[in-house]
Amino acid sequence: MALEMRDRCERCETALPQTSSARICSYECTFCVSCSEAMRETCPNCGGELVARPRRASAPAAG
Repeated sequence: MALEMRDRCERCETALPQTSSARICSYECTFCVSCSEAMRETCPNCGGELVARPRRASAPAAG
């Protein structure tokens, strides 16, 4: 089961490409680092901890 890699901060709507730093909770709520810090690393939706979103490796080149 893969994480849903959301492309916008749920609080400020800042774009969050897959290569950017972002924070997520266990329900995959997604926030930019600035908003996460302002919310003291706590998800406003579920009260869970916001942690660094993992980054996906880039797709292998077609050969």
